[in-house]
Amino acid sequence: MSLNDTPRSDRLHIGIFGRTNSGKSSLINALTHQSIALVSDVAGTTTDPVYKSMEIHGIGPCVFIDTAGFDDTSELGRLRIDKTCEALKKTDIALMVFSGPPLPVEDKWVQTLKAANIPVITVLNKCDCQVPSQITGQIEEICGISPIPVSAVQGTGIDILRQAIIRALPQDYEAYTITGELVQNGDTVLLVMPQDIQAPKGRLILPQVQTLRELLDKKCTVISCTTDQLDAALNALKAPPKVIITDSQVFKTVYDKKPEESRLTSFSVLFAGYKGDMDYFTKSAEAIARLTPDSRVLIAEACTHAPLSEDIGREKIPAMLKKRVGSSLQIDMVSGQDFPEDLSPYDLIIHCGACMFNRKYVLSRIEDAKKCGVPMTNYGITIAFLQGILDKIDIHS
Repeated sequence: MSLNDTPRSDRLHIGIFGRTNSGKSSLINALTHQSIALVSDVAGTTTDPVYKSMEIHGIGPCVFIDTAGFDDTSELGRLRIDKTCEALKKTDIALMVFSGPPLPVEDKWVQTLKAANIPVITVLNKCDCQVPSQITGQIEEICGISPIPVSAVQGTGIDILRQAIIRALPQDYEAYTITGELVQNGDTVLLVMPQDIQAPKGRLILPQVQTLRELLDKKCTVISCTTDQLDAALNALKAPPKVIITDSQVFKTVYDKKPEESRLTSFSVLFAGYKGDMDYFTKSAEAIARLTPDSRVLIAEACTHAPLSEDIGREKIPAMLKKRVGSSLQIDMVSGQDFPEDLSPYDLIIHCGACMFNRKYVLSRIEDAKKCGVPMTNYGITIAFLQGILDKIDIHS
């Protein structure tokens, strides 16, 4: 990935939902003017959700999620529907595609999307094969939304649909930035980035790249160093940096050495506000003080990399927790898309910075935790709390 690429996690996610053979894949191809989705008359061509990153004029960087038809009642179909439900949690805008008169299953899905506060656009596809006026009224009566008639094959109605997507953009879309109000034009920012075994050879990890790019866009002066070069970097500056952003693993080391007037935060803490709910994460950190040797903690990692000896989620945070609470503390680890449906057995959830997930998906996990009454925080906030400096760092961006 180049410094100019937009990561998939930062793109608008547009989910395409509908019955089998309603023309969902054809609609994606028409919207993007490319053959990016496999099209076939054979039912069930799309199995697991397919994610396609695109640039759409007027919309910008986005991801189309091509889902399987939700009317497959076979055993395999039920598994596919589970995957579609998971895709729903990542969806910023939903297109519900009809290819004929509506059925109750489609209304059920429209109501599910509405309940999740996902903007829904109904689309009547295959209008080249039928009289739209005979069906649009039925769809509006059952689902409460008037559909946009289109023909994905002939390309009619596609521009109208594209404009509807633009109008449906969430009000807070692009309102969140990594550094928020923490830095201003012209500020000097010092990045402390230890290059340990987890750092990919020849590259920086994604949160470092994204933060660096944003600081450059904000016209900040950015200086980078590893932890062992922190003293030299501070001495090289004529004045203390406005902000120091560090890897959470060396929070205490940097805090002990930072100039008094420099504000301090970490990449993980910044991503807590960028991808999740900072207030909830911070409040939930208090649950660490209530953990006992009989407690159970879930650590959730967005990445699916192989475990490493210096892994922060699998090694370092568990070691810090057990040192504080006791060696019998039960700690479960999940990664990637895995996340328990029932979170009630846990006393605390600790999530990574979630640079690989979009904000919608992280917020859906937070809502799941809230419904079960389980506090949820993130890596950086956890480390700051355990090191006794949570109240001394900048946690609001």
